[in-house]
Parts: sequence; C-alpha cells; structure tokens
Amino acid sequence: MGAGPVAEEKIESLLRADADVVVVAPKATAQIEALAATQKIRLARRRFRPADLRGVFLVVAATSSPAVHAKIFQLARRRAVLCNVVDDPPHCNFYYGSVVRRGMLQIAISTEGRSPALAQRIRKNLEKQFGPEYQGWIEEIGKIRERLFAKKLTAARRRELLHRLAGELSFEEFQRRGRRR
Repeated sequence: MGAGPVAEEKIESLLRADADVVVVAPKATAQIEALAATQKIRLARRRFRPADLRGVFLVVAATSSPAVHAKIFQLARRRAVLCNVVDDPPHCNFYYGSVVRRGMLQIAISTEGRSPALAQRIRKNLEKQFGPEYQGWIEEIGKIRERLFAKKLTAARRRELLHRLAGELSFEEFQRRGRRR
C-alpha cells in the first residue's frame, strides 16, 4: 500500500522475485505509473480497504499515515499475512535488506530494521568496493566451475581449485590471466 518513492524500491525488489504486485494508492509516482502502464504491476488508484488483504501472501505498507500503517498491520496479523511497515520495526514480520547487485553477485545488508540509514550507507560503500566489473568476474568463475565439474576430479581437488580461484586471486590478477588465455 502506497505508491511514493519509498514504495518504488520495494516494488522493484518484489518484481525481481517474480511476485504478482498489486499497488493500492490514490496517487502514484511516474515510475509506478509506468510499471502499471506496461502491466508489470496492477495499480488500484484509491485508498486501502481491508478486502485488499484477501488472498494476499504479504503486504508492504509504505504510506505517510501511521494510522493506516497500524490498521494494515493489525488486519494482516489477524489474516496471517506477512507485513512490512516501512521504517517501523515493531510492525514488521520481515525486513528488507539493503542489497548490492552485480549480476549474480548479491551482497545483502540488514540491521533488522534498526537503522535503514546505516544499511544504506554500508551498501553505498560496498557498491564502490564491488563495481560493475564483478558481474563479468562472477560469470567467468561460473564458466570455469562448469568446466571443472565436467572433468574427472575428486571433490576435494575441485573444491581446492575453486577456492583458489575465488579467494587467492585478486580481481586484477584474474583479469590479467583472462587476457592471456
């Protein structure tokens, strides 16, 4: 429930998980309107109703109204619907982590709702440390792993090689070796 800037981030993460997303809000941001226009989400342009929780697995409350949040949490609890009230840990059955995504590499940070600002700060630092080039590295390691599994190696030897590849080599050394192949 809610369709402002905070809801945008939550909607995107739900879509990445292939969720069927229904957004209920009288007004929506341009990004959320665009998602509705392309039918990636369903948008009900109105206020929350208790019936909105019927048949729902989870709900995210991201409105500007503490009263609406409390109502959603109480109703969700009675109906055994998982609920996350944004920035209100006592009214959450689960928390959203702050996530760095570099292709198949995902690094999640959570403060269990205690300090989303700190999680965001840590995420920004990790985004600098693990740049977009890591996506290519992970893909290459995956290809090498497939080749190693195709060879007749003992599990111990394969594990040793994979740990060496992922641990002992620096990213720069990995890039140099890749160019020589």
